[in-house]
Amino acid sequence: MHPKMKYTYVGVDSHKDSHTAVFLDCFFEKLGEIQFENLPSKFAGFLDSAMLLQQDGTTLLFGLEDVSMYGRALAVFLTDNGQKVKHINALLVARERRNRNVTEKTDSVDAECAARVLLSKFSELPDADPQDKYWTLRALVVRRDFIVKSNIALKNNLRGLLAAQFPNYHKFFFHIDCDTSLAFFARYPSPSTLEGTSVEELTAFLQEASKKRVGERRARMILDSLECTRSAFQEIRDEVVRSTIRQIQWNLGELESLEESLVKILDLLGTTLASMTGIDVVCEAQILSCIGDIKRFPTSAKLAQYAGIAPVTYASGKTDKQFANRRGNRELNSLFYCLAVRVSTVNRGKVMNQFFNEYYQRKLSEGKTKAQALKCVQRRLVNIIWGMLTRGEKYVNPPIIDLPREEKDAIMVSKQEP
Repeated sequence: MHPKMKYTYVGVDSHKDSHTAVFLDCFFEKLGEIQFENLPSKFAGFLDSAMLLQQDGTTLLFGLEDVSMYGRALAVFLTDNGQKVKHINALLVARERRNRNVTEKTDSVDAECAARVLLSKFSELPDADPQDKYWTLRALVVRRDFIVKSNIALKNNLRGLLAAQFPNYHKFFFHIDCDTSLAFFARYPSPSTLEGTSVEELTAFLQEASKKRVGERRARMILDSLECTRSAFQEIRDEVVRSTIRQIQWNLGELESLEESLVKILDLLGTTLASMTGIDVVCEAQILSCIGDIKRFPTSAKLAQYAGIAPVTYASGKTDKQFANRRGNRELNSLFYCLAVRVSTVNRGKVMNQFFNEYYQRKLSEGKTKAQALKCVQRRLVNIIWGMLTRGEKYVNPPIIDLPREEKDAIMVSKQEP
């Protein structure tokens, strides 16, 4: 018996309110269709109905396009009840619909296309593994990234507001989102609010806000550089600045809380990635949220392919070329790229990782471009991180090398050259 004849194939199209399941035999013949509500209380009834459509001597094989949002609860239920569930990429379903030249798009059509993909590629499709720990970690990382992007937009907005009121604000507050800067502009959102403020009073305020890191010198600089002008609707404009600052401060508090949650769940996972210099708690959480369970990747080459780091081969006849892989998980690819830059280059006159720096310089001496050399570093990082996650080993960091002053100056000159 052919392996494909052992299953009854069930493609499921998931939505917020309801799911649609289409059943096929191994000859692509439609056996039936079931539509049911997306409620955990309805899943047992669906499974009972599915067994009635199951062909004798076969096993049900489910294929879900969505196993992380609307279809996650169903995937968890089926897995917990001993059913075999596969994850089908949405692009494969869309491609199947186009290949069949289907002009309409309905839940029934999508479910049947999912079942056809399940039947034709079932040995290539990954098993659905909706593990709560990685799903929760991913939710935390996505939430943190959203707040970080929101804060970037808010800080850009605040810079525009302050440039109209304090054209030279960057001279006395370089980092606009530090505690002292936010406290100052929340208290004094425009030069007019500083009218009548003495050096002593401003000094006392700055010392309290900065925990005595900023004092009289900064206070005099601020007061001496002010041009007190009052424009129309000044009170309203001041309130806009204060409102923006309150939202930034709230976001910073949320980021701190989320990072504490990240530490807790990383402790439960027990990974050792943070032992490598260049990987902090946030970076470790981002990498793990993209990779998930490392058991999905039997070799480091599989992980490199998933991250879009392994090259793609185009061969025809005597022509055999390799190109950079533009597919794969682009977020994970970006994380490995940033990590490669941190560990292989010189940062503030210090070599953070001598081994990777020497490897990077060797690739440059072989004639590779900087981008190609960094790609080689990425590939080596994939091997190391795969080994750390697979065996639970810690990374042994080489000592940080502080370069001589002459070499630091030479590096600064090379960076300034066009």
